[in-house]
Formats: sequence, structure tokens, C-alpha cells
Amino acid sequence: MTIRGLALHNFRKSFRNYFSMILSLAFTVMILFDFVNLIYSETFQALGERNKEYIDIIIRVISFVLVCFLFFFVWYASNVFLTRRKKEIGIFIFMGLTNKKIGRLYALETIFTGAAALLFGLCSGVVTTWLFQMILLRLSEISIEISFRFALQPVLITALLYTAVYAVFVWKGYRNLVKSSVLEMISAARQHEYMAEGGLFLLIKAALGICILANGYVLAIRETGGNVMGNLFLATVLVIVGTYLLFGGFLPLLFGRLSRCKQFLYRKERTLWVNNIVFRMRKNYRTYAMTCVLLTCSVTAIAAAFAEKGQYDNIVNFRNHYTYQIISDRPDLEEELTDVIEQDNEIAYHGCLAFFGMDGSHFSGGYKRGILAFSDVKKLAEDTGLAFPYENLADDELIDLDYIKLMSFLPGEKEKTVEIDGKAFHQIDSTTTPYLGYLQESHDYYIVSDKTYDELLETCGQGEAFEQQTYTYQYKIADGGNFEAGREKLNGLTYNAEDSYVGLVAVNPESEEIGWIKVEYSLCVFVFLVFVLASGSILFMKIYNDAFEEKERYGVLKKIGISTKSLGRSVAGELFASYAMPFLLMALSSWFSVHALENLMSKNLKMVNLVSVLIIFVIFAGFYLLSVLLYRKNAGIE
Repeated sequence: MTIRGLALHNFRKSFRNYFSMILSLAFTVMILFDFVNLIYSETFQALGERNKEYIDIIIRVISFVLVCFLFFFVWYASNVFLTRRKKEIGIFIFMGLTNKKIGRLYALETIFTGAAALLFGLCSGVVTTWLFQMILLRLSEISIEISFRFALQPVLITALLYTAVYAVFVWKGYRNLVKSSVLEMISAARQHEYMAEGGLFLLIKAALGICILANGYVLAIRETGGNVMGNLFLATVLVIVGTYLLFGGFLPLLFGRLSRCKQFLYRKERTLWVNNIVFRMRKNYRTYAMTCVLLTCSVTAIAAAFAEKGQYDNIVNFRNHYTYQIISDRPDLEEELTDVIEQDNEIAYHGCLAFFGMDGSHFSGGYKRGILAFSDVKKLAEDTGLAFPYENLADDELIDLDYIKLMSFLPGEKEKTVEIDGKAFHQIDSTTTPYLGYLQESHDYYIVSDKTYDELLETCGQGEAFEQQTYTYQYKIADGGNFEAGREKLNGLTYNAEDSYVGLVAVNPESEEIGWIKVEYSLCVFVFLVFVLASGSILFMKIYNDAFEEKERYGVLKKIGISTKSLGRSVAGELFASYAMPFLLMALSSWFSVHALENLMSKNLKMVNLVSVLIIFVIFAGFYLLSVLLYRKNAGIE
């Protein structure tokens, strides 16, 4: 039999044992294909060129993250595959095969496995891409027609990325076997990821892990200071390193102490699995750490999705508070504008107010500002149904008019001192209430007392166009679907002459100007599900393969009289600890990461955090039950 025939025979024979790895790799390929296919799809063309560009950038970033994950996942899976195959393939040395031929045999088997995963993943991706887009649009609440056409580019790009990553580890495994001795191959199944370490070294790692993790948590929730991005980046690094050290030091140390505590050990068959979980911790701690980090990232992604969705709704409501805003230097346009708009639309509410601009040289910050009178804003709020929680404003006080941002990396200041022409004013609040609607996004405004307004107008309001007193007329129509009819007639009133001007700002209630945010929100939901399923798959695959190594041990335990029922409970306890440890640390870490998002986006995300952790609990419970069932079968307990 040729090497190729032997490799194909071994692949067919071992297909059932490595089905979990093939399925996991295929799932990753399918998700990667679905994301890459979105770039070449025409579905989002209807949202406009700008939205399409933003969406493509987001998809490329997520695809890069998926490729990075694919790299580490294939690395992990190929190591598991190599360890499992080394002992069996090593026997072929006694049949006269050289190390190079054994390396070729392994490489061919690995290629068959990878090709099966690639083929299955691409076929699944092509079949599910329409469903993927449909769910994505449903989550985004975007009503556009899904255009599906088969394109060769996404298939080629996905296959190329996967093949490039997979080929690296096929070559790595080949070189490993070529340089391995017979003894290394035969004893490969007993080689561990983690060598036994002394108690002092574990204690040092445990202390470092706790300290580093605690510092990461503190940086994540720190609210003061301007270097927000730097703090968050450093917090991310510290949490990852701390998680790694915690699983590599503290938890093995903890279970090692428990294994020497007789009151704990000699209850509920713990003697059968506690020592084994210590072995598992020392053998698989990298796997647990990677799973915990992925789960924390998944919760952070879903929290970011809901935060952005909430901010998107707030931004839309902010911009759509008025449908038409007419700007002019004429104070007598209200009646004429009302008559024009009422020809085609019912007016839900309307109001007007005056303001004037001041050049940046008048302010300590150097930025232009519009100045509004307190009583004018109060009346506008009453006319348009907005809250105005201020009773009065002293002559040395002011209110900053801000707008809603998707996220802010600078800490907001509600109260501070502002200098105008050398005079100090106390800023009592910074509000995002849309008193001026869309106009608040184009300029900065201060609300001052009526007396201060008159004084500043007299001294500063006689300059260029922006610095002269301007009148704004705000209108909200009852039927947003009839937006175009009103805008066309209002456009006929606009002009710009030397002695007078009328301008129009019209906000279409059905506009998708920032629709990319909704798509990003939906993609974050998918990232959450992908990371959770990937984390569960990693643990499941590791436990699934570990069961074959334990078959001999459980056989010995059965021979010395331990019942199958007791062994089953032992397996359940051991696997419960394997799933519970990364889950519990994730739940703790996610609280801090979500709290950091709350500070960044000024949103309450505690319920999102709780629900996402519960979803992960349900998914992991399913993986756990399936693992117990297959573990008992593969270990020969049943």
C-alpha cells in the first residue's frame, strides 16, 4: 500500500474520532466565508456609498479578528491532532518506515482532515449566506431587498486564508515528526502542556496573577483622567496576562490544597476526580485561559452592540426632533413658513428663537460659540415638548448645549469655569436635550441669562454673518412619509442676498445616514455567538480527546470494584469543574469590561451583562451535558 493509500485509509478509520475537530474548523470557515461574502454582496448598496464604505471597514476588521482566531484555533487543533496521531504513527517505524515517510503520512492525513473541513465549511457558508444576511438585516431593522448572487471571490479569499494558516501547521507537524525519536512518538499521548512545578513557583504565579488581574480591573473602571484609550488598552493586556497566570498558578495551587484536605476529599467521590482535575489544570491551563478570554470578549462585544444600538436610537431621536429648520436674519417669517408647510403637512409642533454667534477670540478655548437667551430656550422647550429643568440662570452662569456622540474618549465635564471676554462664568450643566436639533451638531452653543445675552449682543453681535442675530424656525410634521413635499416648497423660499438670507435644514425621518451603526450592532451580536460557540467548541474538543487517554485508567478502576455509577458521577464532577472555572472567571471579568463600556458610552449595560452571561451559561450547559455523555462513552465507562 502506498503512503497516499495508507493516509486515506487512516483518515477514513479515524474520521469519527476527529469529527469534532473537523466540525469546529468547518464552522469557523463558514462564519469567515459569510463575513467575507458581505463585502462582495450588493445588499448594502441601497444604504448609500458612505454607509457601504463604513460597513466594509467593519466587516474587514471582524474578518481580521476571525482570521487571528482561526490561526490560534488551527494551532491548537493541529497540536491535539499531532499528539493523538504520534503514538499510532510511531508504530510504523517498526514496519520499516523512515521519519520522512511518517511525516509525509501525517501531512497527508492532516491535509485530508483540513480539506474536509474546508469543503464542508464552504458548502455550509454558501447554503447559509442568504439566511445570514436575512438575520443580519432583521437584527439591524433595515428594510432592503436581499440580493444573492454566487461570487467566486469570497470562496477564493476564504479558501486562501484558511489554506495559508493551515499549511503553516501542516509543515510544523511534518518537521516535528521528522525530528522525533521513536520514544517521543510512543510516549506522545503522555506528554503534557504543563510540567510539574513546585509549590513556591505556583504561589508566585498565583500572587502575580491576582495582582495583575486586580490592576487590570481597576484600570478598566477608572473614570478619571484623559487617557481613556491608554487605560483600556493596558487593562486589556493586564486582564489577559492575569487570566493566564491565574489558571497557571492560583487554580492549580487551590485544587492542590483541596486534594490534601481530607474533609473535602473524602466526600461525594471527590477522590476519583479532584487529583485528576489538578492534572487537567496543569495540562490544559492554556486552554482554560484562552476560553475565558474569548468568553469575556464575547460579552464585551454584545454589550458594545446594545450600547451602540441605544446610542443610535438616541442620535436618531435627537436629529429627528425637528423635520425642518429654517435659518434667517428675518424675525417675521413664522406665519409665512407655517402657511407653506400646512399646505402639504400637519404640523405636530413648532417654535422659534434667536441666537447670535461669537468668534473664538472671545473664549478661552478659542472655538466659535452661539449664544442663546435663557427665556427664549425655555419658551421653545415648552412649545416643542422638551424638558427644561432649570428655574433660573444667574448672570455669571451658563449651560452648555452638547449633542449625542456614539462614544466619547474624553471625560465629560458638567461643571467648569468658562471665560468670555475675560469674565468668568460658571457652567452649571452640559445637556444633550435637542433644543436646536440638528443644528447642535454643527456648532457649539451656550445658554446665558437674558441680561447677559443682551450685553453680549450689544458688544459682540455686530460682526460677520455668524455673529449677527439669527432667527431659527423649527417645525416637526406629523407624517414623516410626506417629508419631500414640504421640503420642495420650502426650498423655493430659500435665498441668499446681500441684505438678507433664508436657509433650510431638512432632516428626513426615514434617512439611513448612519445606518452602518445598526449593521455594526448586528455584527457584534454575531461575534458574540461565534466567540461563545468557539469557546465551547475548544473545551468540548479538548475534553472529547482527553477521554481516550483516560480509558485505561477507568478500566483499572472498574477492575478494582468501583461501580459504573460512581465513575459516572466522578466524570460529571470533573467536567463540571472544567466548564465552571472559565465561566466563573469570565462572569467576574465581564462585569469590569462592561462597566468600562458604561463609562465610555454613558449607558446602563448591567442587564445586558446579566442576560449575556445567562446565555453563555445555557450554551455551556449544553456543551457540558454532551461532553459528559461522550466522555463516558469514549472512556469506556458505559
